[in-house]
Amino acid sequence: MNRINASAYVICRNEEHNIRRLLENLKEFDEVILVDSGSTDQTLEIAKTFSNVKIFHQPWLGFAKQKAFALEKCKNTWVLNLDADEVLSDELKNAIKSSIINDDCDALRCPLSEVFLVKPAHKWSKHADKIRFFKKIYGQYKTDVSVHESIFIDGKVKQVNGVIYHHGLVSIEVMTKKNNEYSSLAAADKFAKKKRSTILKILFSFFWAFFRAYFLKRFFLNGVGGFIHSMSIGFYAFLKEAKLYELEIEPRKK
Repeated sequence: MNRINASAYVICRNEEHNIRRLLENLKEFDEVILVDSGSTDQTLEIAKTFSNVKIFHQPWLGFAKQKAFALEKCKNTWVLNLDADEVLSDELKNAIKSSIINDDCDALRCPLSEVFLVKPAHKWSKHADKIRFFKKIYGQYKTDVSVHESIFIDGKVKQVNGVIYHHGLVSIEVMTKKNNEYSSLAAADKFAKKKRSTILKILFSFFWAFFRAYFLKRFFLNGVGGFIHSMSIGFYAFLKEAKLYELEIEPRKK
């Protein structure tokens, strides 16, 4: 097995259903930094069976700060960030190996493909592009956000076709829970930045987000699952605006 001279870093808590798939996918990497925030299931016992995994314990700091903590633990020039419910395609692994050898960029941008209800997205549906592989010295997290954190790269970014598969939306129940949790965090971030709701956003955020996902991102190619996923995306957009409004009127309740 050819080793990949890079560090992968992962934050996790209670991911026993995902962690083995992820770590099997990362066995070629020189090291995997696993930062756990208090797992009570078998996550850590599974992780300890992989020789390239280094486990650190850190109480939850928030998504961006937790990932920044994990990033600092990486020893290699090149680093990769994945969530516990994600894996790399073989094509993306090859692009990573090529980037290390050729040193022709400072980061890779690649599509993230949602595996919804166990079914991968259609190849012609539009995927969100993410930067997850980069040189450590050029990457930095903006730590004043509670959710939807991203890495900022001060260097040359190269687009590649290999994908990251996201297996997080395994059921509608899980998707609904995530919508509820993340919309609360997103609304709180917006409120802290003094952004305010409007009646137009409350009325139309759902319809625009649904239209954008189902038609512009071509989720209609994913059949019934694509329609359900698009509806969920629309509801998430509505929840963010509704919860922002709730935060605005909270002082008036007292």
